[in-house]
Amino acid sequence: MLKSLVNFYPFIAIFLISLISGCYKFSGDQTIPAYITISDINISTYFPEEGSNSADIDNVWVYLNDGLVGVFVFPESDTIPVEFPVLAQGKNKLEIRPGIKLNGITSTRVPYVFYEPIIFDEFDFIPGTTQALGELTTSYYSDTKFAWIEDFEASNISISDFGDTIIERTEPENNPIAFLTPTSRFSGEITLTPEKPVYTGISYNSFEMQTPGTIIMLELNFKTNNFIQVGVLIRDNDGTIPEKELVILNHTDEWKKIYINLGSNLSLYPLAYDYKVIFRAGLESENEEGKILIDNVKVVYR
Repeated sequence: MLKSLVNFYPFIAIFLISLISGCYKFSGDQTIPAYITISDINISTYFPEEGSNSADIDNVWVYLNDGLVGVFVFPESDTIPVEFPVLAQGKNKLEIRPGIKLNGITSTRVPYVFYEPIIFDEFDFIPGTTQALGELTTSYYSDTKFAWIEDFEASNISISDFGDTIIERTEPENNPIAFLTPTSRFSGEITLTPEKPVYTGISYNSFEMQTPGTIIMLELNFKTNNFIQVGVLIRDNDGTIPEKELVILNHTDEWKKIYINLGSNLSLYPLAYDYKVIFRAGLESENEEGKILIDNVKVVYR
């Protein structure tokens, strides 16, 4: 039975969001805050080594002089900035940590530990005003390791197919169904039909196990009219290869980004040798054809 396993960063208590999201209690003599707005946060990458700059930063963790102010979520509309109050005046340290939905789940918003915080060492707060930071840019931490990048730009795809259904590159180049950017001309495409209703694909390479507790994430973009399951195959020291189901990617008619927590599941096998990523899908009964598109697959750790 397909299921979605919700995993947490081991050091984050998820109830924090319900306690502090959008809420900042004032103390002391000052009662009028400065209001700060951010229109968006993008990521800059060095494509040859870090891959695509696709991201889905949908919340910010705001710190004033290293103390947490709150967690604030970007509005659904791209034209409306996130706004938050900060009870400060004059020059203070303002830190913005980009946040994501862990495993694609709204209730598990966390600061993404692979993205650098945006820090203003001497931000001049002006109480009673709205100060617009505009569009901000982050980057991966310099010590981030990229165990796997598959962007489908090369003809050889690093996913092995098992069965009659295969993953192919979208054709022709710059096909409108693909994830198109200045660095992306192709995506991975899986087609399910009544004649070929099942897909199983496994990363060609195995990835070394890391020290238990290491944060390991799988990033990918997807667009699909058919559920697809993502998991890991773990080569344990006793010769078994257990499969751990992680998430189910839901239907979406537009490209979405998901960040999947691998580390907490891999840590359950401290003596394992290595692991692979596995994709499974079966044609849904209401579909005449299942069309699954994925792109910008990354396994990262630090």
